[in-house]
Parts: sequence; C-alpha cells; structure tokens
Amino acid sequence: MNNILINYIEFTSDNLEKTREFYGSLFGWKFTDYGPTYTSFSESGIAGGFALDDGPVTNGALVVLYHTDLESLVPRIKEAGGAIAKDIFPFPGGRRFHFKDPAGNELAVWSDK
Repeated sequence: MNNILINYIEFTSDNLEKTREFYGSLFGWKFTDYGPTYTSFSESGIAGGFALDDGPVTNGALVVLYHTDLESLVPRIKEAGGAIAKDIFPFPGGRRFHFKDPAGNELAVWSDK
C-alpha cells in the first residue's frame, strides 16, 4: 500500500481580504486567488488555503491528503469504519472528497488525476 501524506491544510474565513492582509503582513505569506471565494497561500512551510464561509469556525483546519485514485479509497475508508462526509466533487486543480474518521475528525483527500 502506498503512503498517503498530508499535502494541504485548508482554513475558513469570513473575510478573505482581511485574512490575506493579516497573514501576508505578519508572516510574509503569498496568496493566489481562485475566484471570489478561495485563496491559496504559499511560503508558509506547507501549502494551504482559505475558503470563504460566513458560518462559525468549527474544526479550525481541514487537513487535506493526496491520493491518485479517489474512487478506490472511498470504499477502503468505509470498510475501516470511516464515513464519507462529502462525495467526490471537482474544484479548480482537481477533485476531492471529505471523510470522517471513527472519532469524528473530518479530513479531505484530493487528486489531480
């Protein structure tokens, strides 16, 4: 079995402009916007992004794993006791899905394939 590594961390923000200003001025992070509801960051030590969401922050961060074959991973997660929280969906750059582990932690898996 191939290792599935942490590849990306995603946060939510209710104001992307303020978020970019905060992290850019404080830590020197660089940003790339993908439309009005998403911005990715770089030069932070790990790739990540902020998704616009006006709801309360509940998880703090979404850890995103990478795997080349999403369809083969979904049943394995279910068989191991996890649950699919969001079915596979496209986004700029690839596709992904979200799952919850048996403890209730939500993570995502993405692929550019």
